[in-house]
Amino acid sequence: MTILVTGGAGYIGSHMVLELVDAGEKVVVLDNLSTGFRWAIPAAATLVVGDVGDEVGLRALFKAHAIEAVIHFAGSIVVPESVADPLGYYHNNTVKSRTLIAAAIEAGVKQFIFSSTAAVYGDVKENPVSETAVLAPMSPYGTSKLMTELMMRDAAVAHDFRYVALRYFNVAGADPAGRSGQSTPRATHLIKVACETALGKRSHMMVFGTDYPTPDGTCIRDFIHVKDLARAHVAALKHLRGGGKSDVFNCGYSKGYSVLQVIDAVKRASGKTFDVRLSPRRPGDPPAIVSASTKIRAALGWVPEHDNLDRIVAQALAWESRLDAMKTKT
Repeated sequence: MTILVTGGAGYIGSHMVLELVDAGEKVVVLDNLSTGFRWAIPAAATLVVGDVGDEVGLRALFKAHAIEAVIHFAGSIVVPESVADPLGYYHNNTVKSRTLIAAAIEAGVKQFIFSSTAAVYGDVKENPVSETAVLAPMSPYGTSKLMTELMMRDAAVAHDFRYVALRYFNVAGADPAGRSGQSTPRATHLIKVACETALGKRSHMMVFGTDYPTPDGTCIRDFIHVKDLARAHVAALKHLRGGGKSDVFNCGYSKGYSVLQVIDAVKRASGKTFDVRLSPRRPGDPPAIVSASTKIRAALGWVPEHDNLDRIVAQALAWESRLDAMKTKT
């Protein structure tokens, strides 16, 4: 049987594909390569260049491959961009996800894992935030993901279909073996931006908001290593394969770091200082959000192995240092 990974040529998706291939799984990647890279997909996986919103293409793909499960990463992820282009985000993240879910159900696929986000919580009243917290997204990005969660919930009631939605906190780091990392041009991930600035790829970086009600005035986030996140998906797949019920899980370490703490970690790892400029808050950013991760640890047996900010930063920096050479491979 085959696992379909949508968006498998992108940052998180490529790490998922590596994890599955390393485990001996048969993998098909569906990616339109708008932000992903062919070279990020290992030779053992099959690439289909296409769009998750293409009903005809999806029908052909499901017919051509014995798809057992779908792991869905494809989508848009930039919070400020979603505020500026909400309809684009609802189309790409929600409408196209609906098309994919429908195609999977039509093809008889019963297992679906969805890349959701902590942005569904919005400005939380208490940290760490659990899966039972009020869902009040502050951005169209968060709302677009929440709408997909609701579609899966309702589809699971009406069809022979089970799902796991994993609500990511802040994903960072790179494959420890150096095979993949955050490679998207103009990415907005904090650690990515700081590493680029440390290496001279940017003249400076911005800190958005220094007047939040946090110890140093900057936002606090829970940073999870991308490999630990990929293994959370493996645990979710095992859960569904074993007949486990549909569910939602946070993916984070239950500890937070401020923007300035992360920048200091990049300075330590690189041995360089760089130009950091202060700017007003951006719309859609909650002051602090940290994961309560007890549920996924207890229910899925997930045990993170890379819970160390300095290690995450060092691996991200190493990847950034060799990224230009990787991009010339194809």
